[in-house]
Amino acid sequence: MTAKAKCDAVLMIGFGGPTRADQVRPFLDNVLRGRPIPRERYEEVVHHYDLLGGRSPYNDLTMRQAAGLREELAKKGARVPVAVGMSKWEPYVADSIRALADGGARRVLGFIMAAHRSEASFERYQATVNDARAALGEAAPEVVYPQPWHDHPLFIAAVASRTREAYARLGEQERSRARLIFTAHSIPLAMTQAGPYVEQLTQSARMVAAELGIGSWQFAYQSRSGSPREAWLEPDIKDTLRSLDAKAAVVVPIGFLCDHVEVLYDLDIEAAQIAREAGIRMERAPTVGDHPLFIEMMASIIAPYARG
Repeated sequence: MTAKAKCDAVLMIGFGGPTRADQVRPFLDNVLRGRPIPRERYEEVVHHYDLLGGRSPYNDLTMRQAAGLREELAKKGARVPVAVGMSKWEPYVADSIRALADGGARRVLGFIMAAHRSEASFERYQATVNDARAALGEAAPEVVYPQPWHDHPLFIAAVASRTREAYARLGEQERSRARLIFTAHSIPLAMTQAGPYVEQLTQSARMVAAELGIGSWQFAYQSRSGSPREAWLEPDIKDTLRSLDAKAAVVVPIGFLCDHVEVLYDLDIEAAQIAREAGIRMERAPTVGDHPLFIEMMASIIAPYARG
């Protein structure tokens, strides 16, 4: 449902991540419930977390985004409660919706923390919200959602700003010859046929490149996790780097909103190693995170639906 009426609370909806080493396995059990995977693959992912300090920064970064949003909304005179709910870890969506309902919220604006829509990045979050509302019964607030914002000028400007940070780390000669590569999470090809994921990613990337004045760029995918027998979006960033016809690359994870494990390991460790082996200077652009332009974008979308 699209937000059209005033809302009395905001719920930022994300994936979640473990904040301590002893939470990694319970978190992965949540994520993988009902999806049998080889034990060696499970332990491999645990090792990824070990390499990054035994935790994910996802929750911390999302809370920083929420704090920035509250501050920006207050500047606009929209003093609406902003809560955070995660689908796979604490604070869970169900607990956050219950707390909002206990506080008197009857209509909540659900802001899903994903710019590009697919079943995995949007509809599953909506299903989590629907399950939480069903558990509350008549006490459950209505939850509505804003229109897509993958092409919002402030989102594009925030990604472009982060990309400039990466270019600035290159020498002048490298900068002029570096290849611009955007990345996003790979999903099954069958899933792409049911939603605008690829189209929205391509539009965002094209707009960012135009903002930077760069005419040539390419797209790659990362973090594939499914059966090798199933077709997923390609090319993979690792293959793209191996075959790159340049000695420098700026990699922009446009499909991610904060630097969590799939960015920090899959790009900063795994892809970076492949780039080194191929003799490529790779610079990874930060995700938008709590960039002021991104926070301003969120507030500009939410403020018209906030009461008072």
